[in-house]
Amino acid sequence: MATCDIVYDRGIGIRPAFVPEAFSGKCHVFPKPLSDGREPFFLSYQSAWSQDTHSRLLAEKSRQIGWTWTTAHGLARRHALADYALDTWGTSRDDLQAMLAVQDCKKFCDILHAGASDLGLQVLDKRGSSGHVLAFANGTKYYSLSSNPDAQAGKRGGRVGDEFALNSDNRMLYGIMSPGVTWGGFIWLFSTHRGSENYFNTLIQEARFKGNKKRWHVYRVTLQDALECGFLYKLQSKLPANDERMDMDEQAYFDFIKDQSPDEETFAQEYMCVPSDDASSFISYELLDGCKYKPDVVWETDMADAAGDLYMGVDVGRTKDLTCFWVVESFGGINFTRSVITMQNKTFDEQEQVFYRLLSLPKMKRACVDQTGIGRQFAERAIKRFGRKVEGVTFTATVKETLAYPLRAALEDHTFLMPDIPSIVAAFRSIRKETTSAGNVRFNGDRGTNGHADEFWAATLALHAKSKPSYIPLPRSFGAAGNNYTSQAVA
Repeated sequence: MATCDIVYDRGIGIRPAFVPEAFSGKCHVFPKPLSDGREPFFLSYQSAWSQDTHSRLLAEKSRQIGWTWTTAHGLARRHALADYALDTWGTSRDDLQAMLAVQDCKKFCDILHAGASDLGLQVLDKRGSSGHVLAFANGTKYYSLSSNPDAQAGKRGGRVGDEFALNSDNRMLYGIMSPGVTWGGFIWLFSTHRGSENYFNTLIQEARFKGNKKRWHVYRVTLQDALECGFLYKLQSKLPANDERMDMDEQAYFDFIKDQSPDEETFAQEYMCVPSDDASSFISYELLDGCKYKPDVVWETDMADAAGDLYMGVDVGRTKDLTCFWVVESFGGINFTRSVITMQNKTFDEQEQVFYRLLSLPKMKRACVDQTGIGRQFAERAIKRFGRKVEGVTFTATVKETLAYPLRAALEDHTFLMPDIPSIVAAFRSIRKETTSAGNVRFNGDRGTNGHADEFWAATLALHAKSKPSYIPLPRSFGAAGNNYTSQAVA
């Protein structure tokens, strides 16, 4: 542990007196009681963060352990002081989170009997930047903004960066935030990780291993850390009696969360503060973040009335792997994802019903199907029924390379929009480009609990369906029946 890391107390393994007799949870760890024996309102890491008066706080954390909520309390405590004279400017992932941050802060102000008024969404400057505003009795305000870095420009006072790593321009955002505290204030940045090359991880590494020249107080709270502080007790105190998590101890809950994650890499990053290795992944988080639909966008539309042409990619699976149908609508030079359907442990008859329904859409122009292995009959039956609208693609190392690069290029050019769904992000991130000892390029996808990068390959096939098919003849084979060709789509 580096000298900049903040230490916080762990919980206790003996059921304290403050636990109600009716409590039926199976947790083994409880928060450490206060000196008078009462139950602490916050867990130890929450109290440490909320009461830390240092001007620069940096936290890498697990998902869903109460950090944003705790930060709201820290802001309420500061702004409740009669002589506190600085505004606070916060940045959240999206407008909904910005609104919830203000609501949490308002609730804590009510608890602390500190007057505060929620002024709602307001336009803040001539550029049209808007934010949710909370006004305090001492005349200061808390402005909770969306993720646009420009909204922070020219403002003075405290700074809060909620899920800082998820901001696609977080290096620029920090560059705008830092000068704003020249005349007083603080900077609080906290987030789960978003890849090893993300600027958030750069800040963490600088603080721990490069002299901490920015003088951060650094917090690290994994899911394991939170459980050791009594997190499960707090959770079970709020759950209904019939919730399955009431029967879990800390190890069972840890395994439960891990099993819900798309893969090991996602779990390590989202819950254990281990950033994914961007150097080994073919698709970086930066590319993905720049091409996701905004949270309030309805991306699944009625494709029967599509304005643009529709194209589909199908990666075929049966038991271990998923069958994935990925449909894009091409309109105005942009490929809009309109449907992603995954199926597992379904019969081929059930899969064909979905496939044929999509192929029958009026604007569906072409579909490319993985015909490797078990997909061959699937593709042949569709070709027999729909003709040239369907193309079978045999996956080889060369074909995979030909498919993968156009999708990455579309992400780089921001001409491919996709939903922000964890399993899909994990599938895209799982693709690794490797070079064999013979110098051949090979694309591999880590096998997770939900398939083998199936969504990624379906998306590549959807883009491939837009391209004009071309064929490279395989070597002739001379047999009793004469000279025969087979062909392989490589586009």
